[in-house]
Amino acid sequence: IEGYTKKIKNNKCVIVIKDLKPGKYAFRYFHDENSNEELDTNWIGIPDEGYGFSNNASGTFGPPDFEDTIFVVNKDVRQKCTPTYIF
Repeated sequence: IEGYTKKIKNNKCVIVIKDLKPGKYAFRYFHDENSNEELDTNWIGIPDEGYGFSNNASGTFGPPDFEDTIFVVNKDVRQKCTPTYIF
């Protein structure tokens, strides 16, 4: 599925994806604070902007296991996610 870009309003961002077929899905996202359309990182690869994954999955030293990000769509589903900010 394609990427989505939405503005943050009132300290939240809502993305609605219509007509998803039933199945297993996962996503990742980031807060593009400087609007350069990429997740900025420091010299060792740690994100300088907020980021996150479906199911609020997190990893210890790096991204979470893909299996932890998977969720099932068989009707309307909501994911409430809170981004991680390192610095």
